[in-house]
Amino acid sequence: MDSLQNYTNAVAQQARLAATTLASTSGAARRDWLLVVARELRRQQSEIVVANERDLEAGQKDGLSSAMLDRLKLTEDRVQGLAAAVEQVAALPDPVGEVIEGSRRPNGLQIAKIRVPLGVVFFIYESRPGVTVDAASLCIRSGNAVILRGGKEALHSNLALQRILSQTLENSGLPVHSVQLVSTTDREAVGQFLRMGHLIDVTIPRGGRSLIERVTREATMPVIKHFDGICHVYLDAMADEQMAVDIVINSKCQRPGVCNAAETLLIHRAAAERLLPRMAQELQSRGVELRGCPVTRQFVEGAVPVTEQDYRTEHMALIMSVRVVDSIDEAIGHIRTYGSAHTDAIVTNDLSAASRFESEVDSAAVMVNASTRFNDGGELGLGAEIGISTDRFHARGPCGLREMTSYKYVVRGSGQIR
Repeated sequence: MDSLQNYTNAVAQQARLAATTLASTSGAARRDWLLVVARELRRQQSEIVVANERDLEAGQKDGLSSAMLDRLKLTEDRVQGLAAAVEQVAALPDPVGEVIEGSRRPNGLQIAKIRVPLGVVFFIYESRPGVTVDAASLCIRSGNAVILRGGKEALHSNLALQRILSQTLENSGLPVHSVQLVSTTDREAVGQFLRMGHLIDVTIPRGGRSLIERVTREATMPVIKHFDGICHVYLDAMADEQMAVDIVINSKCQRPGVCNAAETLLIHRAAAERLLPRMAQELQSRGVELRGCPVTRQFVEGAVPVTEQDYRTEHMALIMSVRVVDSIDEAIGHIRTYGSAHTDAIVTNDLSAASRFESEVDSAAVMVNASTRFNDGGELGLGAEIGISTDRFHARGPCGLREMTSYKYVVRGSGQIR
């Protein structure tokens, strides 16, 4: 225990020193490092994929679900995607030092509200080794040091990626401890870091509910988190049939194991007979198990009875709950009762219905005639994301560069006293 405490304390101290140095580096230096990282990801993609295959083999032996294995997998195309995302982050304006707003007081004081880094970020995540690169690129570009605590199932992949990050930091003249990967899989290490509010400024957990709840309970610093991704698509009475099919299929089937995949389909009773039979056929042909309310089962052969627990479950698999509702009010009420304030969509040609849905559904992202899968940092122009927050403070929705900053007031005077 003493050796573990010494190790975690050393990592946090090194991150604190790195953050202090990093905050004073130029935006150009941080941007150039990202471009080097992108180049090295492409050059070393074969080695990354080989390391990832070791993790996939172990995951299969350990019985990881298909959704978890999909999150874990790094193909050459996905590594290319990581490199492209890093370049997108590099191309974004440097947030550090941005003047958010300013004013001049009657006494001559000049007030400026200026964007600054958060400091030291402790980032805990499961599976998804690609997140290692996303988190590092966002943190460094926004002037933050980051301590990465990945899941043991992605250890070989994360180590391969960390080697690239460390080597390029050193070669670029940036503090090498700006990005540190926790080398121990001991769960107690997480507890040690969570008690270091004097050295770590914010913790961001990205994983299952038990992880989020533990971090929220134990952290001595602010936490940016998201819980379940229980996302809905509501087909209004005036939904276009082909648009509805395209959006629901994409929301559910493109990658069912991610947090912005749809889990529940709501359909207005007035559109049920028109939309449900074809919608069910399209979903079932793609292997989706439908769990429906009594009205749904009148229209859909093979649908099994839905339970209250199904409405509250993030399946992350080819399973979808279906409910026929009598009105948009009932649809919004269902989302308020069972949703997780992550991503919810409406499909409609009725502008008033769209407007009501926008204003009354209080989720991190509300989609009108678009797939839930667009609630993603890259798709919304943020380059990448370190997570999708369902909090209201300090950030909400995809957390990109600006969400990785805070601000301070700078007041310039000419001798004024109060």
